[in-house]
Amino acid sequence: MGSMSIWHWIVVIAVVLLLFGRGKISDLMGDVAGGIKAFKKGMKEDDTAEKPAEPAKTIEHNAAPTTARSDVGSKAV
Repeated sequence: MGSMSIWHWIVVIAVVLLLFGRGKISDLMGDVAGGIKAFKKGMKEDDTAEKPAEPAKTIEHNAAPTTARSDVGSKAV
C-alpha cells in the first residue's frame, strides 16, 4: 500500500492524458521552457546592469623636479 506500483503510474498517466490531451501538455511544457529562458535572460541582464563603469585612475606628477632634495638616494663620500 505504501509503495506505488508500475500499474499505478500507468493508470495515473492514462488519466492525465485523457483529461488534458497530448496537445495541452506539449503547450504547457513549451510555456514552462519559455518562462525558464526569460528568467535566465532577466538574471543575466540584471548582473550586467549592476556594474557601473569606473573612471580611469590617473596619477598627477610634476614635470620639473625640485633641486632641494636632489641628494636623496646618493651616498655621501
